[in-house]
Amino acid sequence: MPANNILVVDDEIGIRELLSEILKDEGYSVRVAENAAVARAARREARPDLVLLDIWMPDMDGISLLKEWAQSGQLTMPVVMMSGHGTIESAIEATRIGAFDFLEKPISLPKLVATVGKALAGGRVLAKPGLSFAHLGRAKVITELRQRLDQVSRLRMPLLLTGENGCGFELIARMVHLRNTPWFAPADHAWLALNPFAPLAEARDGVLFVEDIERLTRNEQRGLSQLITKLEKFNVRLVAATSHPLIPMIEAGEFDSNLHAQLSGITLRIPSIREHAEDIPDLANTMLLQMVEANESPLRSFSVGALNALRNLEWPGNLPVLQNAVKTLALTSLSAEITTDDVGRVAVELGLNIAAGDMPMGGIPFDLPLREARERFEYQYFLHHIRHEEGNMSRVADKVGLERTHLYRKLKQLGIRPSGKTE
Repeated sequence: MPANNILVVDDEIGIRELLSEILKDEGYSVRVAENAAVARAARREARPDLVLLDIWMPDMDGISLLKEWAQSGQLTMPVVMMSGHGTIESAIEATRIGAFDFLEKPISLPKLVATVGKALAGGRVLAKPGLSFAHLGRAKVITELRQRLDQVSRLRMPLLLTGENGCGFELIARMVHLRNTPWFAPADHAWLALNPFAPLAEARDGVLFVEDIERLTRNEQRGLSQLITKLEKFNVRLVAATSHPLIPMIEAGEFDSNLHAQLSGITLRIPSIREHAEDIPDLANTMLLQMVEANESPLRSFSVGALNALRNLEWPGNLPVLQNAVKTLALTSLSAEITTDDVGRVAVELGLNIAAGDMPMGGIPFDLPLREARERFEYQYFLHHIRHEEGNMSRVADKVGLERTHLYRKLKQLGIRPSGKTE
């Protein structure tokens, strides 16, 4: 079995050499980097099994590099932060971003060996593709949501998340969960009626996440209400989520008003990805990179036009639908670069529409030659009408004012494949 590969990142040569020698004596393969730039290049070249990352470095600090890896989808290995001037705030920030653990210098040999072993044992889980809150983006609505989460993260009272299906409730809930503390997310709600206090011991000092609370039966609602009264005793933070407005359910007698009062002391609405469409290109790139790194896709990349086309689509179902589209594009593209044509083809197949209110010219640079700009506009124009008419080419022809034969000729010229649905 090949030795685990560890990347040691520290600007002090003495510490790099000492850690490298110790780890090699323990049977590990070790690479070293003296700064963030070298570490970034090493990470691009090959995914290490573990990174030991110093916080204080001259060019870019370790927290910023950790955040960069998280936002670009490259945090698919455990990272242990190191610092000789460690603070509780630094440790908490690092673990929220995704660090596995935190070592304070000078690092004792037993502590180093034990932490490395523990991190590598958990590394297989961390290496699985998946999004974190850091991947959601940098748009204003996401930045403000992150700030609000920071404000309420240390409180222990229940947190209620609202929003559309697929907007990332679990990613948000994990933002208030500290690594190395319990995370309990039951697969169903039946336990709430049978034994509502059952998970409290297991979730002690951690987070209990209950999703789809709008689906709770009356008995399950009663059980959740009883559980809330015991949270403080076990130091458990409850995070509940719903994609359905609860007030109309209360008015219809379908949801208990007292339970709503218990849950809604702190309520945060999670924006749909349509509300931060500028982040969709980065999200798509992250999803694609994670698929490639997990050997779930051949080597692929998006063209700029393809990313613009993704940004201009509606995404009902939000993150899971975007994930499915990226997966389909990665596995069905005929070239290493995913093109605008690929996005158009998959958009039709998945029934995705151009976002309401967006001009079809969105994403078309004004410095293009007239002919190329016209072709791009026509591509989006005809694709919009095919989606709007659900692939019915007779109605599309009427809508755009072309004879059917002329329409088919135009679509072929633009590289758009009609669905073949006609009347």
